[in-house]
Amino acid sequence: MAGDEHRAVATVHDALAQGLSEETLLLQVVARVQEKVGVEWAADRISVAQEHAATAINERVVASLAHHPAAGRPAPDRGRVTVACVDGEWHALPARLVAQVLTLHGWRVDYLGAQTPTSHLIAHLHLTNPDAVLLSGSIPTHLPTAHAAITACQAIGVPVLAGGRAFGPRGRYATALGADRWAADARAAVAVLEAGVPRPSPSAIRHTVDDLPHLADQEYTLVVRSRPQFVKQTLAELQDRFPAMRAYSSAQRERTAEDIAHIVDFLATSLYVDDPDLFTGFLTWTAGILTARGVPAHSLAAGLDALADQLRDFPRALKMIEHGRTALTEHTTRPVPGPDMHA
Repeated sequence: MAGDEHRAVATVHDALAQGLSEETLLLQVVARVQEKVGVEWAADRISVAQEHAATAINERVVASLAHHPAAGRPAPDRGRVTVACVDGEWHALPARLVAQVLTLHGWRVDYLGAQTPTSHLIAHLHLTNPDAVLLSGSIPTHLPTAHAAITACQAIGVPVLAGGRAFGPRGRYATALGADRWAADARAAVAVLEAGVPRPSPSAIRHTVDDLPHLADQEYTLVVRSRPQFVKQTLAELQDRFPAMRAYSSAQRERTAEDIAHIVDFLATSLYVDDPDLFTGFLTWTAGILTARGVPAHSLAAGLDALADQLRDFPRALKMIEHGRTALTEHTTRPVPGPDMHA
């Protein structure tokens, strides 16, 4: 929090010199600190700028460990893998940690970083022919893009190991989207690769409805196409349903429009995977964020009502919104996360 990069680097280098393993430092120090940074931001105890500064320092710490003379490096004789984030995914630190741990276990790793466009990922795979692709995602709204990447990799005979919070509890969305394997963390990824992941047979490109037949109702497609209109109309109607909004500044209105856009995006993604839990999880998380910032959580319910009025012809979407209303009602009795509580 002090923004002291040199002291942070020195702290982990001292621990390395005293015998703590690099893997332990990566997963039980850097990763834990980063998780705490997220909790502190969610509870409004640190700013976005502080969160960015802390993340940047963590990234520098990881880089310093990778090149530290005391950090041993086994010969890369296990095979070759590619580690990349889903296109649009800016949260690259989890993927970076996985890449470093795999390197420590003897894998040759091509780390492609944040938001790797699928077309460029496939071009890289044609050049390198790795044993597997490890695809990382933290934000669930990127799941449709992840699905396209998974099927494209498999179409050229490269298996996909999915990981990250975007893929849901116990990797439920990784399974739904047809990934070959899922791993909960870096150590699990090592275990999966060591057990071996068979190569899929190259085949014709799979269509989304082959994995997700519920998409035949076109609700997901129509919601995505109408997103700008839904956001605009919901914002307009919210002023009548939540009168306090009439006194908002232009900046507050802009933040409100962003929140509505996120609600529509998560609703669309929930339609894509046909799982209301994804939508309700986002709503209750958002309610906690708003409450910590002094915004009444019931404003979310008003927004859902305004959105539902525009979705009368979308039965699955209306059911998702009803689940959301119920979840918000139950959430109002829960405490705001404190310093010793995980988000």
